Amino acid sequence: MRAVIQRVSEASCRVNAEVTGTIEGGLLVLLGIEDSDTPEDLDWLAQKIAGIRIFSDEDGLMNRSLSDTGGNILLISQFTLFASTKKGNRPGFTRAARPDKAIPLYDAMISKLNALLNKKIQTGIFGADMKINLLNDGPVTLIIDTKNKE
Repeated sequence: MRAVIQRVSEASCRVNAEVTGTIEGGLLVLLGIEDSDTPEDLDWLAQKIAGIRIFSDEDGLMNRSLSDTGGNILLISQFTLFASTKKGNRPGFTRAARPDKAIPLYDAMISKLNALLNKKIQTGIFGADMKINLLNDGPVTLIIDTKNKE
């Protein structure tokens, strides 16, 4: 699994002009799932997302997590995070998990984050043409890949 995590002041997702998820302050998480991902990858990444300390404390240092700030998550599925661009000019997506594998893991990530943060995670719609609006705070943007845990 691969996640692009952006600290945001606000973020929202629209599908067919209808808002599917919106947050004020927290993290926009773009989540890519590949065929080799496991429930263990999901657990590790969910813990990392919930606990990552990228919010400022009273001294201006990044020492606070979502749990500390009460921030929210907007979680968006994004298979293009596993694009292969080595050959030609058109990306290939063979590493991205097919929907029959990806949807259950995406749903499990929503449930896991709901439980870890004790709040409802805002989402997009898996596989939909989504329009994401965000105001990056910092900017702070991180990429976390479960294949690079060490």
